[in-house]
Amino acid sequence: MRRGLVAVVALAAVVAGAMAQAQPRGPGAGVPPGGGGGQPLTVDSDKMERFGKESLVIFTGNVVARYNNNVQYADRTEVYFDEKEDRVLRTVSTGNVRIITRDCRTGTARRAEYYDLDQRVVLKGNARIWQEDNVVSGETITIFISQDRMIVEGDKQERTKGIFYPRDEKKTAAAPARTGPVQCAN
Repeated sequence: MRRGLVAVVALAAVVAGAMAQAQPRGPGAGVPPGGGGGQPLTVDSDKMERFGKESLVIFTGNVVARYNNNVQYADRTEVYFDEKEDRVLRTVSTGNVRIITRDCRTGTARRAEYYDLDQRVVLKGNARIWQEDNVVSGETITIFISQDRMIVEGDKQERTKGIFYPRDEKKTAAAPARTGPVQCAN
């Protein structure tokens, strides 16, 4: 489940990686976090604003970011660049944040923050990550992508929770082999 949780978090970095794709930076430039260099990122929203002096791009209204069969939904996504606007420093997504990865893991929170330098994603506000019946939840979930490490924190009113079910080996063995992309039920 840990490896899959990292995949959920990688989608939070999709918008950051895609914005970085717009400016070539040498060998490997334009490859968003997680690789897959030839895949385009598509961000749809009701409105997009660029603030050059602040090195900031804001997507608002029904934001949908798609990359490599991963999807992130939010009401608003802010992308912060360095001064030259050739590298994304961090992204902040707020309002009805929902992430669905290509392997059908889903994450939700009120806010998702991605920090490129330390490869860290923070889901804040009733944060949850799940696949099928397995669930991890807390007030804040911090994922350190490069370390394959996660910290789940509760608050004064609710403790952290993890629910993990054993895999049904009979179902796994009897399942037909997939030849195309996985279709998630979420």
